[in-house]
Amino acid sequence: MVAELKYEISQNAYIKLVLQALKHKTTAVNGVLLGRVNPQNENVVEIIDSVPLFHSNLALLPPLEIALIMVEEHYGSQGLGIVGYFHANERFDNAELGIVAKNIGDHICRYFPQAALLLLDNKKLEALSKEKDQSPVMQLYIRDASKNWKLVRPDGGSRLVIKEPAANVVLLDFISSEKWQDVADFDDHLDDIKKDWLNPDLFK
Repeated sequence: MVAELKYEISQNAYIKLVLQALKHKTTAVNGVLLGRVNPQNENVVEIIDSVPLFHSNLALLPPLEIALIMVEEHYGSQGLGIVGYFHANERFDNAELGIVAKNIGDHICRYFPQAALLLLDNKKLEALSKEKDQSPVMQLYIRDASKNWKLVRPDGGSRLVIKEPAANVVLLDFISSEKWQDVADFDDHLDDIKKDWLNPDLFK
């Protein structure tokens, strides 16, 4: 029996992507997940950082290719690679995984077959302040044997966990202080190169 893969996302990687989605509430947004397979346990994929990519023209290939090259160059020197993809739909009530997300996920799977695809769950995000839930406000999709993306249902132990249990408390604090205004994605960087897509000061 093969053990099921688990995905462990760091607090900063998680919060950065949610803040990007909150900054651009009326558009779809995306980003990539950076990490590695845990050296001590090959059944755990560690998502150590994330890079918010675009909030307009998500399907345009040239900017995406440039972004992926720059991301891989920067993180490759730290021993990290692209291990997944993040997507937030334009409409609040849209919980479907669209063709753009699947296509970019498929592309990442060519280089990292265990890639995770995370879709923002708006309803869970909205309920966060009421429910005090520790689980991520994202849905996890992985590719099955026939290379179709399938939703991993949270039954029998969570396959996606946040490394720091208090991450949602920190996230709520950031939301109330409107910290999302400080996030820069790759789109912002292309508009103004002074805006750093690595967001080095976001958590200071």
